[in-house]
Amino acid sequence: MDGELELRLGRPVELDPVTLYRILRLRVDVFVVEQACPYPELDGRDLEPGCRWVWAELAGGLVGTLRLLTEEAGTVRIGRVATAESARSTGVAGRMMTFALEQSAGSTVLLDAQSYLRGWYQRFGFQPCGPEFVEDGIAHVPMRRAAQA
Repeated sequence: MDGELELRLGRPVELDPVTLYRILRLRVDVFVVEQACPYPELDGRDLEPGCRWVWAELAGGLVGTLRLLTEEAGTVRIGRVATAESARSTGVAGRMMTFALEQSAGSTVLLDAQSYLRGWYQRFGFQPCGPEFVEDGIAHVPMRRAAQA
């Protein structure tokens, strides 16, 4: 990566319109267009009080994002992990995941991984916690990481 990667954390309702647009555009580009899954990307969960976004900027451009949701019993759910095509295999997603887990210290963290990424998430301490399922034509596996200090 050329330049310094900047990781940011914020609540969607507090973001300026340009940042909000760039994050949502990346998510739609990856999950709807690239993966050819016409589904309601804007699911309402981004407006929940416990929702926070992590995003990564490099040389002024948005190169990645993910969503943190606070759920029942204080668990945190990570989702909508997306990296710009130009930034894949550069460590951006790993840096975002490490940062998100630091922000979630002390909480059990859940996610639904696309099945081909199971091993990647296991590097961060996640373990499968249920049977594989298909959502929008893509195989997923539920995963869990026990609370850590």
